Amino acid sequence: MRRLAALILALCWLPLSPALARDTGRAGQFDYYVLSLSWSPTWCGGKVGKVDGDQCNGARRYGFVVHGLWPQYSKGGYPAECAAPQPVPAQVMDDMLPVMPSRKLIQHEWSRHGTCDGADASAYFAKTRHAYEQVRIPKLFQMPEQQQSLTVEQVEKLFIAANPGMERKGLAVVCRGRQAAEVRVCLDRDLNFRACARDVRPRCKGGVQFPAAR
Repeated sequence: MRRLAALILALCWLPLSPALARDTGRAGQFDYYVLSLSWSPTWCGGKVGKVDGDQCNGARRYGFVVHGLWPQYSKGGYPAECAAPQPVPAQVMDDMLPVMPSRKLIQHEWSRHGTCDGADASAYFAKTRHAYEQVRIPKLFQMPEQQQSLTVEQVEKLFIAANPGMERKGLAVVCRGRQAAEVRVCLDRDLNFRACARDVRPRCKGGVQFPAAR
């Protein structure tokens, strides 16, 4: 009995195997995408954002920008880091900066999510730009001069009204505290609107504040 107890105790201290700690997935094997649109004023108002020179300290002001285009599983979850990443080509970086204004973020998203798409960096980021262009940003969020305060339901209705074919189950509003951090839009592999899996859902409590564009 003592031996059994000692064995159980020893097993509890063993590190998890890489397979249990993270399922890296296989490139090209996924079901749909989540397009994550970050509300730049919230990011730039945080401690980390204040040192992000590309996005937060330049002359240009931003509202919604692309955080990433993420391959997802219909059962929930997502693949990550499916292959050893290579540096994103300089021209691809330059092409993405108008909608994804951080070189560090572009490289991170390629390493973490883009390697699971099954395409090279150029094709993956071209797809990301196309996905961004598919989504119409409601007028209220196009560079507002003042902070906007809404409910999650109001945000959803504005996006659905601006985007025929989008449904409530096909997007999620994500907050940092009371402030809007992201709006996530679910797309099929042909970049058409579709419902999200259950793990993609609104993450806000109460009202949602959109700080003024900066």
